[in-house]
Amino acid sequence: MEGLESWQYVAIGLLFVWSGFVRSSLGFGGAVLTLPFLLMVHNVPLVFLPIIAVQLLFFSFVTVVQSHRRVSRDGTDNQRGTVNWPFLRYALLLMIIPKLIGVAGVITLPADIVSGFIYVVVIIYAITYILDRPFQSNSKSLDVFFLVLGGYVSGTSLVAAPLIVPVAANRVEKYQLRDTLFALWFVLVTVKLAAFMWTGVDLQWRQQLWLLPCATLGHLVGLRFHHYTMRADTKVFFRILGFVLLTVSVVGLIRVL
Repeated sequence: MEGLESWQYVAIGLLFVWSGFVRSSLGFGGAVLTLPFLLMVHNVPLVFLPIIAVQLLFFSFVTVVQSHRRVSRDGTDNQRGTVNWPFLRYALLLMIIPKLIGVAGVITLPADIVSGFIYVVVIIYAITYILDRPFQSNSKSLDVFFLVLGGYVSGTSLVAAPLIVPVAANRVEKYQLRDTLFALWFVLVTVKLAAFMWTGVDLQWRQQLWLLPCATLGHLVGLRFHHYTMRADTKVFFRILGFVLLTVSVVGLIRVL
């Protein structure tokens, strides 16, 4: 990521603050709500995907450990913990093979194809946000479909949250949802990073030194905002964000084409 202009570094730093905020406040969306903007600044997916993956690994581990300690100390959340382990096992069994297929794709495909795929997926997500028609699963067969597709999309681009969250929301208590998703992201990202390392993809460790603090700042602010999202209706927030994502992704797709 060397050789960029000053405004690009500033924009990337701010976007990683935003990424950390979204991830810790909602429990998902750190990649899907940030990656289209990052690709507009610098259209090289294999630069940003390892950075996002390492940060997700770090923050998911920290958040789940902190929640576990809080439950052990205070006896809150019905004494049952904040991670739903049966759902985690169920999801991983369905997602692991398509995840590996998706990882192989992101490593071997040209950058423009990967970027185009990401923009198309985010455009679909943005439309569901605008219309207030998020993906919903009301049957076991749809659960399987969303998780299998989510595994592939996660392997390709780390933007699978809108496919996976509806399944988790139906099967997991609300107070367990964020940490269960973090535990799931941790395992999926570990697989992705292992594949990156095995194939020699640059994990951008030098860039992590200054982008991790940016994401940490957003993460700390997001932790405070998380208590608000547990109580508030976030439909307006997602509708506005949907319009922004749609605009950015359409412009980005046109540039790629």
